[in-house]
Amino acid sequence: MIDLSAEAWEKRYQENRDPWDLGCPAPPFINLLASGQAPKPGQMAVLGCGSGHDAMLFSTAGFDVIGFDFATSAIARASTIAKARELNVQFLQRNIFELQAEFLHSFDYVLEHTCFCAIDPTLRSQYVQLIKNLLRPNGQLIALFFTHSRLDGPPFGVKPQEILDSFSPYFDIILFKAAKDSIASRKGEEHLAIFQVQG
Repeated sequence: MIDLSAEAWEKRYQENRDPWDLGCPAPPFINLLASGQAPKPGQMAVLGCGSGHDAMLFSTAGFDVIGFDFATSAIARASTIAKARELNVQFLQRNIFELQAEFLHSFDYVLEHTCFCAIDPTLRSQYVQLIKNLLRPNGQLIALFFTHSRLDGPPFGVKPQEILDSFSPYFDIILFKAAKDSIASRKGEEHLAIFQVQG
């Protein structure tokens, strides 16, 4: 049985067992922001933000960003980096599945990168509802899904069609494509998505 508790994630950070941390923003997000499909700045929640690289990327692009993570050490690390860079990003230690009470319909965007693949797969439908409830009308999920087929987890594998089946009842599919600009170790294993809450 894999331990996915807050304490377990905290221990991973304390022991520097965080191979999901790229040490920089994900290239597909960098290129999205530089493209003609770049979303307009707004209020953004970053779920499972880790060290905050993606959150800080969107902050520098003019978004008002709050990053959430289970692990206290991740939040401390992200906050320290943001302060050193003089960025106005907020990082809060939270269980993401408890955010709805505090942040119901509070965001124009939710950003997803290696959070969906880190939660227990039995919670995926709950995760979809969480995102829907955090977003305002016409709000968007911007995601880089880790669509690998490796055994065990985390990260837990998922097929692209499973993602579409999970989100399409509640979201319109604006963009969903295999990422061509992933880091070398994830080539062919990521999909970039923009899903919009159905009106």
